[in-house]
Amino acid sequence: MNFIKARKLKFEYIQRDEEGNVDGVLTALDGVDLDVQPGEFVAILGHNGSGKSTLAKHLNMLLQAEEGTLWVDGKDAMDAANLWEIRQAAGMVFQNPDNQIVASVVEEDVAFGPENLGVPTGEIWRRVEKSLQSVGMSAYRSHSPNKLSGGQKQRVAIAGVMAMEPKCIVLDEPTAMLDPNGRKEVLAAVEALNREKNVTLILITHYMEEVIRADKVYIMDQGHVVMQGTPREIFSQVEKLKEYRLDVPQVTLLAHELRKEGLALPEGILTRRELAEALGEQYTAIIQGNAANLSQ
Repeated sequence: MNFIKARKLKFEYIQRDEEGNVDGVLTALDGVDLDVQPGEFVAILGHNGSGKSTLAKHLNMLLQAEEGTLWVDGKDAMDAANLWEIRQAAGMVFQNPDNQIVASVVEEDVAFGPENLGVPTGEIWRRVEKSLQSVGMSAYRSHSPNKLSGGQKQRVAIAGVMAMEPKCIVLDEPTAMLDPNGRKEVLAAVEALNREKNVTLILITHYMEEVIRADKVYIMDQGHVVMQGTPREIFSQVEKLKEYRLDVPQVTLLAHELRKEGLALPEGILTRRELAEALGEQYTAIIQGNAANLSQ
């Protein structure tokens, strides 16, 4: 059974002028289908304005589609009566961690969510400890969030969601405001949650290199899902990705260019190690070929 199943979702933003009159309609989602299995790591990629963040907000019922169907954890997300159950099942982490941190001490911030759910005090602190440990922030539990780096703040925000024990976490461009080290910290934390805790992950991003370990990738453009598949299947289509104004990982692009120059490299190379191994095989083949020619 799918954890998330969306069919033909459509959503429009009403644009208004300074006087409040309708000035136009922007179709943000147009016939979107999405399937997410329990425990999967799914990435949704797209250029700015593609509709990916709008789709993310539907998964937590921050927005409701005008047309189509959406089921989250077996519940109809088009029915307002299911709002709180769906929000408990699918937690949300936003781009700016400062918008989610509400307390002056890290452990109190992580405790805020389960406290509001009415969780007993003893259980709250068990969850706080477990959640901070999951994202590698236990040593900072007594610190002020204001003294933390961007990556550390985002990990606290993720711990706050984890403390509510959702089955799924939707991350809406969680690394967009972070430096490279902060991005690595956050990605390592969420990938560990997926791998070790079997938490379903939905990562919204425009950084292609962040999704190479995803189970499935969706590409969005102008409110449509235009590509879907495994990371290798997606990154094998470099020219098509360029049409959608997406930058492929540098190692994938390098392998693609080497192929165009005549090297027999496989498409969809994702890591430096894969490229090095493929080049090594090519080198060995060339040496063996030369040796065979000399022996004739």
